[in-house]
Formats: sequence, C-alpha cells, structure tokens
Amino acid sequence: MKLSVIIPAYNEIDTIEEVLRRVRAVDIDKEIIVTDDCSTDGTREFLRTQPDITLVESDRNRGKGASIRAAIERVTGDIVLIQDADLEYDPNDYPALIKPILDGKADMVYGTRFTRGRPKMRLANYLANKLFALIATVLYRTKVTDEATCYKAFRTDLLKSLDLRCKRFEFCPEVTARLLKRGVRYAEVPVRYEARTFTQGKKITWKDGIECIWTLIKYRFTG
Repeated sequence: MKLSVIIPAYNEIDTIEEVLRRVRAVDIDKEIIVTDDCSTDGTREFLRTQPDITLVESDRNRGKGASIRAAIERVTGDIVLIQDADLEYDPNDYPALIKPILDGKADMVYGTRFTRGRPKMRLANYLANKLFALIATVLYRTKVTDEATCYKAFRTDLLKSLDLRCKRFEFCPEVTARLLKRGVRYAEVPVRYEARTFTQGKKITWKDGIECIWTLIKYRFTG
C-alpha cells in the first residue's frame, strides 16, 4: 500500500517546512505532492529546494479546489489523503485515517474534530461546521459529524473517477456530496486539531460557508 499525501499551499512560508517534517516522519510508504497556488511569500521558492516532493506549480492563484484537482493527476498511490499546509492537523493521525480503507471497511474516511468534544475554535466557526455536517447528514442519509474537515482519505481509483469541478473551498462539499450520493462506504475517525486564526493565515470566509451549503444542496439533485 502506498499513500499519496496532497498538500495544497498558498503563502504558507511560516508553516510549510514544519508540516513537511511532520509528514515525512510518519512511518508509512508515501509520496508527497504539493501544489503551490502561486505563492508570493517565498513558499514556492522553498518548495523548489525539496527534492523528495512532487511540486505542482500554478501559473496564477486558482484556489484550494483547483490545487487539489491538479495534484490528483499526479497521484500514483493506492490511497489519497488531503493535508493542509498549516499546523492545524497532526500527521500522526494518518494510520488511523487509512486503517478503515486498508481493512476493507470503508472507501472514504473523514477525520472528525467533534467526537471528543468541542475543539478550540471561534463559536461562529463551530456552529457553521455543525450546520454543514447536519445538512450533509440529512441530504445524503449518512451520519456525518465533520463535513468540512481537512483530513479526508479516499481510495485513489474512487477519487479519480470523479470529474471534480471545484475551484476554492467547495472541494469538501463537492467530494462529500458526490461520493455519498453514490452510496460508497463512509467512515469517520477522531483526529487532533489546533485551530489557527485569520491573523495566522486562515483563509476561509463566510462566503465560502454559503458556497458549501449551496454545493451540498446542488449535488443532491444534479450529477
């Protein structure tokens, strides 16, 4: 089994080196694919010095969804896992995330932040995340506790079978909606989480929340 770790990055010079160190430290056969979304803070120049990663360079800032789509084309592993370029999530959770797939019990696995109580995040963000999960649960008749989590793992063939259209943060609701609509086997595992603030570089806004809700609804009734 080979794991493909996709890291979309945009202006993450303060954290990308440590993220790569933590990802490399996980004792799993893996490849690391980083998509730099036209960073202007030195992230791209740093990534060019890393010989053990596959670097995909965007010619302009396209968004997280577009970055992930570009990286999927370069995947050669059996399982794909999404890793943000900040320090909110802990790569030590990789073994737990891929275990349901390796055991043949799931085709997609989400790392949930909410089964161990409320994580340290702004109340507005917490309520929004709970709303996204509720909408996904109701629309797709699958218990989802954390639709917007970064940590998502998929069988590679399943993910590549989707003609994804996402450009920004709507990657999460699009892939959730389209795979759950197919009735694929879904599982969740608890993961660790340390929220960062907008002053620390968090980029998602309330407009992305509206887009998330619309995407979940749209794909319930369209292809």
